[in-house]
Amino acid sequence: MAATDATMRTFFSSPNFAVSGASTNPDKWGYKVFKWYVTRSLPVTPINPTASSIKVGNKELPTVASISALEKPSETSLSIITAPHITLKTLQEAKELGIPSVWLQPGTFDDEVLAFARENFKAVVAGEGGHGGEGWCVLVDGDRGLKGLGKL
Repeated sequence: MAATDATMRTFFSSPNFAVSGASTNPDKWGYKVFKWYVTRSLPVTPINPTASSIKVGNKELPTVASISALEKPSETSLSIITAPHITLKTLQEAKELGIPSVWLQPGTFDDEVLAFARENFKAVVAGEGGHGGEGWCVLVDGDRGLKGLGKL
């Protein structure tokens, strides 16, 4: 099933968020997506197996090494910014942990990854659609989803 604005609102209805592939490098998409959450004051956990924290502005936020370290995975929507082969492994772990919703940024999935996600999660924001030229992107579409829920 293709993502819609309703799918996006379901994703943003979670009380917590996490970014898998969060980066310390401001030039990388993993940093930009993580910063998007931080600048909107959303409760977000960066997932990065090699960095102990990520600095956004004046805030130094501690990372966790994997999604299994999230405090409340069943109450956390997960944004993913990794290569498709890593995304699939992340989704398999997310399913086991009970993560309800995922947002797959452009370039993070192939047909196999997208099929797995759509079969195993309450809401999957990915693929064609949204207002970006490459499909659903939290940097392009996220504010619209938050406004739809009164969170922005």
